[in-house]
Amino acid sequence: MPMYQNGEVDPALKALEQRQDEILRRLYELKAAVDGLAKTVTTPDADLDATSLSSAATMCASKEVADLDTLLGKDLGALRDIVINANPSSPPLSLLVLHGLLCQRYRVLSTVHVHSSVSTVPPKLLNCLGPRHADSYTRQRFQLGFTLIWKNVPRLQMKFSVPNMCPIEGEGNVARFLSRLVGLEPQDPVAATQSDSWVDTAVFQLAEGSGKERAAVLRALNGALGRGPWLVGSELSLADVVCSCCLLQTGTSATSTPANVQRWLKGCQNLGHLACIIPLLQ
Repeated sequence: MPMYQNGEVDPALKALEQRQDEILRRLYELKAAVDGLAKTVTTPDADLDATSLSSAATMCASKEVADLDTLLGKDLGALRDIVINANPSSPPLSLLVLHGLLCQRYRVLSTVHVHSSVSTVPPKLLNCLGPRHADSYTRQRFQLGFTLIWKNVPRLQMKFSVPNMCPIEGEGNVARFLSRLVGLEPQDPVAATQSDSWVDTAVFQLAEGSGKERAAVLRALNGALGRGPWLVGSELSLADVVCSCCLLQTGTSATSTPANVQRWLKGCQNLGHLACIIPLLQ
């Protein structure tokens, strides 16, 4: 029964109710995190010992929402979860850009966790998916779950909430999967082949190659961008996203970057899609 003082609810009772609401909110949030991670138990290296240090839930307005049933199979009522294991020593910048594009199309529940194999993670990586949404514990309000786990892994790996789906390994391959959800996959077979080639070049030669290999890729980029504003076709594609992210991550100086590549990078940045990764490069 409410306690009143001078016709008003006792402040002590109000404070108790607020504490109770906060505890319930945290419980719902923890349940949402456990539900998302529980979908990985069907694989031998399930990440059930992940330690949650930060959560970021982003719920964006739906714009030209694609038919997820067509892209991912029939929805059986559970939230479709994308779970990515990545090493904090090499953040997958292109996947963070694609995450931002996903948020423009779908209502995405985004969460960051830290696996027990990693001792410390910089705060900017804990917040790389944006601020936590107030409704992060209401999973049914979202269309996709995007969980990023910072883990000491030799190679990036993605698991999806489909029991019979094998894990996808490598930033380039995961980027291809996500690009289909955001509509960056070229429809023309020739353009799709060109895009695949640029993605592989960026991942294996630009990001992981020697200085001579990077120099060769810069010359190839400069030549391709001399024929048009984008690498494939007349608009931004997955090739532009992955190549620009890998180039920025290498820290190549502006003075050593050819003119066409500099202009193209500026064009990519002007679109705003790379804004989410700029703080990680500073």
